[in-house]
Amino acid sequence: MAGYRPEDDYDYLFKLVLIGDSGVGKSNLLSRFTKNEFNLESKSTIGVEFATKSLSIDGKVIKAQIWDTAGQERSVFYIFRYRAITSAYYRGAVGALLVYDVTRHSTFENVARWLKELRDHTDPNIVVMLIGNKSDLRHLVAVQTEDAKAFSERESLYFMETSALTATNVESAFTEVLSQIYKIVSKRAVEGSSDGSTSVSLKGETIDVKQEGSVLKRMGCCSS
Repeated sequence: MAGYRPEDDYDYLFKLVLIGDSGVGKSNLLSRFTKNEFNLESKSTIGVEFATKSLSIDGKVIKAQIWDTAGQERSVFYIFRYRAITSAYYRGAVGALLVYDVTRHSTFENVARWLKELRDHTDPNIVVMLIGNKSDLRHLVAVQTEDAKAFSERESLYFMETSALTATNVESAFTEVLSQIYKIVSKRAVEGSSDGSTSVSLKGETIDVKQEGSVLKRMGCCSS
């Protein structure tokens, strides 16, 4: 069939991670982007899950591998397991969506902590977008857009408000992150061709989905 490309036929594979407090809507953002689905009764993510979606950017097929993790607070009983999976979760990530709930100010207050953790475990050039989710609940807003924009500017982050419920800006947010990653990779490819280098990736390494998934499951952190 003309124009058809198999699922495994892509030009670039980029790993993205979703981070932020529990209940901010990370899983619904993921399901809205990858399957165009929303679950009003979705439960907190247990451990780590991931999904994939391919899209075209500048004529190239970009496959996004998006990882979603539990965002619960670090209890004494959870901390050991959390530390054990942190490196595997962030390994190879070249983009991140840092999510807070616009109706819960505490989730925005914790954004700085999540950002520090992300930067401690990833390449300095990782593309990060701050996401204010649940923008459909305007009557309950507790975090002003201006405050989030100001934080984003200070930390050199991209910023967007989304609603997984109404699908507002969800596609745009993921696509923008992937587009910015592609720009970095393309620029490095051009620079590499001029100096003889062949490396075109960020420091994040290629991820073997089956291998990483099996490691996480052996640790007992993944849902089935």
